Amino acid sequence: MILLPDWAVLNAAIDWLAHGVLDFSWWQMVLAALAMTHITIVSVTVFLHRHQAHRALTLHPIAAHFFRFWLWLTTGQVTKEWAAIHRKHHAKCEQAEDPHSPHVYGIRKVLFDGADLYRIESQNLETLARYGHGTPDDWLERNVYSRFSWMGIALMMVIDLVLFGAAGLAVWAVQMAWIPITAAGIINGAAHYWGYRNFEAPDASTNVSPWGILIGGEELHNNHHTYPTSAKLSVKPYEFDIGWMYISLMQKMGLASVKKTPPRLAFGDIRPVADEKTLEAVIANRYEVMAGYARRMRDVFRQELEALKARKLDAGVVTAAGRWLHRDSDKVPATAMPQLTQARAANAVLDKMVVMREELRQIWLNTSHTREQLAADLQAWCRRAEDSGIAALREFSMQLRAARLQAN
Repeated sequence: MILLPDWAVLNAAIDWLAHGVLDFSWWQMVLAALAMTHITIVSVTVFLHRHQAHRALTLHPIAAHFFRFWLWLTTGQVTKEWAAIHRKHHAKCEQAEDPHSPHVYGIRKVLFDGADLYRIESQNLETLARYGHGTPDDWLERNVYSRFSWMGIALMMVIDLVLFGAAGLAVWAVQMAWIPITAAGIINGAAHYWGYRNFEAPDASTNVSPWGILIGGEELHNNHHTYPTSAKLSVKPYEFDIGWMYISLMQKMGLASVKKTPPRLAFGDIRPVADEKTLEAVIANRYEVMAGYARRMRDVFRQELEALKARKLDAGVVTAAGRWLHRDSDKVPATAMPQLTQARAANAVLDKMVVMREELRQIWLNTSHTREQLAADLQAWCRRAEDSGIAALREFSMQLRAARLQAN
């Protein structure tokens, strides 16, 4: 006896394979994929980054476990590995031990092979032991999330196939590529190579964009490296951190509690002399202060450009001065140092600006000094700046004397 196929069942199976149970149009499927990848980005920035790696906020167990479960489904990330590698990145930033610095491995390597650099470092047991403390170690973590990290992404593939049919494979592929491209590539690569800097942080971090939407606020990477334990990554009125928006909403719902946000530098009346309150504001916002000084140095360089050219300096010397003169000497490539020495020797104003910058930086590096001594050092620096005869220095000193530490 020959059994004929049940055509109704076969047709239903073919229809499901073509459309899935949701029967979405192509644009609805694109929106669904973007929504799911956005949840993944939020999970990385809120849970893995700000909560786990930096302890900038606490999360309600319900919220924390949702993020952990979602990351298991969509990335297979092991929390301990991610937190440990990121903490090591901060501890060894731009050094040979940095797991993914574009200044160590090259920008192309980090942009296109960042996920491979992450995988290699995740196998470094010393990194996990030294930097992976305080991450989840419950039964689920030991027996499911860490032990079977591949199982989550396999389950996600099945879910996508059920929901979207054969096209679910494309949705799943986008989900799997999203974090390696955005986090391992763009943030670890571009955000240490291109962009603008609000602060003269002691590394090469940059803000890729002032609007942190696509990558959950992680675009504001220079801000983060300046204040790594802050739950909020935006600092300027024109910057937007969508991760902070979600944290604020969660806080109102009782699902999160913020521990720290960036200090805020404000300006009031100019004090007759820099006092201990001035000192407090300057030290708390030292990276922003030095960024302001760097901007003034660039302005002075442009004003002195014709004088430099009149000295008939080599074009390479002038170019190097414009690019590096406003940076701390330990951030300047060794090959550029002779050129900067020539530029400084040719222009007393630029030389004075460099000397005064280093003297200002030494104020908060003198950790052996008492608070009173540091305040006296700052007062003396302001006097020298205002007596220098350089308008940019005088104006900057007066701005410092107006600095206030504003409460959040």
